[in-house]
Amino acid sequence: MSTRKRPLEGVKVIELANFIAAATTGRFLADLGADVIKIESAKGDPLRYTAPTEGRPLDMHENTTWELENANKRCISINMKDEKGKEAFFKLLDEADILITNWRVQALQRAGLDYETLKVKYPKLVYGMCTGYGEFGPDKDLPGFDFTAFFARGGYLETLRQKQDVPMNVVPGIGDHNVGLNLAAGILAALYHAKLTGEGEKVETSLFESAIFNMGMMVQAAQYPDHGVPYPINVREANNPLNACWLTKDGRYVQTCMPDYNTYFKKFTAALDLNDISEDEKYFPVQNLHENSLGVTVYDKVMARFGERDYEEWKKILTDADIPFSLAQNWEELLEDEQAWANDCFYKMKYPNGERTLVKQPLKFQEMGPTPYNRGPYIGEHGEEILKEVGYSDDEIKAMRESNTLYVWEDK
Repeated sequence: MSTRKRPLEGVKVIELANFIAAATTGRFLADLGADVIKIESAKGDPLRYTAPTEGRPLDMHENTTWELENANKRCISINMKDEKGKEAFFKLLDEADILITNWRVQALQRAGLDYETLKVKYPKLVYGMCTGYGEFGPDKDLPGFDFTAFFARGGYLETLRQKQDVPMNVVPGIGDHNVGLNLAAGILAALYHAKLTGEGEKVETSLFESAIFNMGMMVQAAQYPDHGVPYPINVREANNPLNACWLTKDGRYVQTCMPDYNTYFKKFTAALDLNDISEDEKYFPVQNLHENSLGVTVYDKVMARFGERDYEEWKKILTDADIPFSLAQNWEELLEDEQAWANDCFYKMKYPNGERTLVKQPLKFQEMGPTPYNRGPYIGEHGEEILKEVGYSDDEIKAMRESNTLYVWEDK
């Protein structure tokens, strides 16, 4: 295993944020060696308490979601509304290279923590900001979660549903993780510039902006209403009937992806023994298909054929024919996926009640080797040591604890 120094060792990050998106950014930087100090209130980040929503037991000592977003960080719990607490925050910021926040614009301005205010005192600071809807416009101060700002307003729910059905179910974290890594990329570029020039920068992204970017191909294509079928659609009416999910005899769904109909049609239909359409010029090339409105016919014939065999049979047929496909897996299957384990997607974490599989960050570094996976901190766990590092005495720390300016969680 390589012992190369991690690239962000020596970089100090203050994370003034809760929930998932901004925390994902902090986790990524922490994995790369940065000293990421998470600031919480005495109640703690609301993310600590979401276990029942996710179908897990609520346990501070075994909180898999908390580890996913906050492993490898340190934590201090200070009362930011208290004068002494605010003073401690600025002492931490004095030594920081990066500040990450997901506070709303108005809240930052009221607290004097907006970029324009801070850059006067901290001209080298990289200021990373994650919001729901962006920092400008009429909705900049709306509360934003990925269910709303990303999936709903960003175009997923209305366009990806079946036309006559309700929108798809969504789960937390998908949009947040996307946004968190987008913010991390911008912060690293700004940090590089700051180290070269001494000039800080503000980097901002939002759930809404990231969703628009993700949807970019189809948002742009929507400007051509005379071409193709407007979304939402029923999948049987799609412009390309080969990009669909097929139900097998044993009740499994198989997704195929053949972006260019003309390249794959004959090979795919031949693999399925659909000889009646494989050589019929009505169905090929795609221009003929559209002119004769026969996409539904192709879809129905393929769906019917998939219903004749179990998944394992189709797996061999599609693999041998070099057709891009995948089984629609559930989460339990992902936990056992050999491909995921071979590519180091998981980590075995030991807890008092046993071992759990945790998901790792989706990037690997060959020369640096695997990063450590230290559990996420308890509320205020490192508060005393962090304050000592910036010059606080034992007596000062004791007084701050007694006044509830500094809080350290204890299991009672």
